[in-house]
Amino acid sequence: MPHVAIVPGFIATDLANGDATNLGRGGSDYTAAILASTLKASALEIWTDVDGFMTADPKVINDAYVIEHLSYVEAMELCNFGAKVIYPPTIFPAYHKNIPIPGDQRDFVDQRHLPDHDPGLGMVGVIGVNYRIFKTLAKSGISVFLVSQAASENTTSIGVRNDDADLAMEVLTEEFAQESRWGKSIRSKKNRISPRSRSSAKYETHAGYRRKLFGTLGRSGINVIACAQGASETNISFVVSLDSLRKTLNVLHDSFFLSDYQVLNIFIAGVGLIGSNLLEQIRLQQAKLMKENSLQIRVVGATHSKRYIVDRDGLDLKTYRDELRRSENVSTPAAFRDAILSMNIFNSVFVDCTASAEVADIYKDLLEHNVSVVAANKTAASSEYDRYHELKSIAVNGDDLINSGDRILKIEAVVSGTLNYIFNEMSATVPMSKAIKMAQEAGYAEPDPRIDLSGMDVIRKLVILSREAGYRVEQADVKKHLFIPEKYFEGSVEDFWRKIPEIDAEFEQRRKKLEASGKRWRFIATMENGKTEVGLREVDSESPFYHLAGSNNVILLTTERYKEYPMQIKGYGAGAE
Repeated sequence: MPHVAIVPGFIATDLANGDATNLGRGGSDYTAAILASTLKASALEIWTDVDGFMTADPKVINDAYVIEHLSYVEAMELCNFGAKVIYPPTIFPAYHKNIPIPGDQRDFVDQRHLPDHDPGLGMVGVIGVNYRIFKTLAKSGISVFLVSQAASENTTSIGVRNDDADLAMEVLTEEFAQESRWGKSIRSKKNRISPRSRSSAKYETHAGYRRKLFGTLGRSGINVIACAQGASETNISFVVSLDSLRKTLNVLHDSFFLSDYQVLNIFIAGVGLIGSNLLEQIRLQQAKLMKENSLQIRVVGATHSKRYIVDRDGLDLKTYRDELRRSENVSTPAAFRDAILSMNIFNSVFVDCTASAEVADIYKDLLEHNVSVVAANKTAASSEYDRYHELKSIAVNGDDLINSGDRILKIEAVVSGTLNYIFNEMSATVPMSKAIKMAQEAGYAEPDPRIDLSGMDVIRKLVILSREAGYRVEQADVKKHLFIPEKYFEGSVEDFWRKIPEIDAEFEQRRKKLEASGKRWRFIATMENGKTEVGLREVDSESPFYHLAGSNNVILLTTERYKEYPMQIKGYGAGAE
């Protein structure tokens, strides 16, 4: 039978005089923690009448349940705010030796569940901390402009001038040297911080200004390091990093004081046919939007495959091409992303007018830094579902139809303006090969028209539509029915143009029969209950796709509410505009 040592708790010896004394409330738990730390135990078990920390007091909240995992810091906070599972000092020895404290068969308190930044256990249990802080700083002639303390006494944050930061750390480290040896901590967040203060008598009666203040900062991705508010509610002070100072001032000024206009800052990738037309539309509309909508649109960055330019005050949309040619900034998606993030401008939107997978790879970083993304590029949203889902979970978007309680059952769509244009242009005098060439010359087709003819563009769009409808669909799941044989997709683009006239005679025969029967060709994408396919179909005059002219597209949505008459979305599907 193994030897088991039974040690009484609670009783201790006073080091000052050697008298017997006790450890006070929770002394037995504290004794166990000290022994566990000294013996380097693998676990510290506290036997109590509850299973562990709970989300709330079960006597007050019926649905309260046990929290499976907590860090030491989180457990200490809960204990200080009244959780009676563990006496607060008990956590200290376990924390410093990283000894898990299991409960109900789970390691519910341990080091593994620390946040990314471990704040430590601060000065918990040290009496007179604030008195000593201010006395020490005052003796050194250091002025404190901000104080913020948690009710649990876990941390006290103070703000001093950057010039005084090193001296403040030096004198405080000396003052609390003994506590540091006990494992207490003094941490510095010095240098690149900036205090901001909002002070106005009007806020005293404005109950929602704090919500507006921190909501504005949060939406702009600005982290508040510390904050303090006077009891009169006429002043609130907070600290942000110096890197975020300019952005902070802009968003708060815009939110609280700028009633005249709002600012939208745009970065654009791809200034070819689509991108350049977008920039021209913005240029032509800037004055009108400012006058009629109080909206100032500034294009603050642009890039193509070789160079990029950025300007916080906005690019000249008449001369930006010349600026790009003169720029010494070598462009890669990563370089442009870094330039955007380093500018840290509020109300920023990244517009992707490319078809580049590498550009799509920077979306996540931009979204995580509160830069909105608008993409004509279909790569990201039609890539692997898990990647799409990750981006969607980061982005804030509106699925109004689904969120209203409706469910999309079926999607039928003509979503290739290029293919629609080709089939509309084909005639007795315009064979298939010529119609393809016309589409390219009109700016509807890709430089390599096989991208359109292969149906890949349609597949990507169908995958995106299906996912937005709530279905988990991959590109590989889509059944593809090609109307041009595979051999024409082999080789170079030049090979394609040389060989494609071979199909003209066959398609002309089929076209005549189709015309005689009163039907037309449409390349249709379909999703029904999660099953997807794309292919060339013949439609008659009863079909909503029959009368599509030029490069127009149409999407039909059959939902629980729109079963008999599907919802219809129609518009241009190709071209620069």
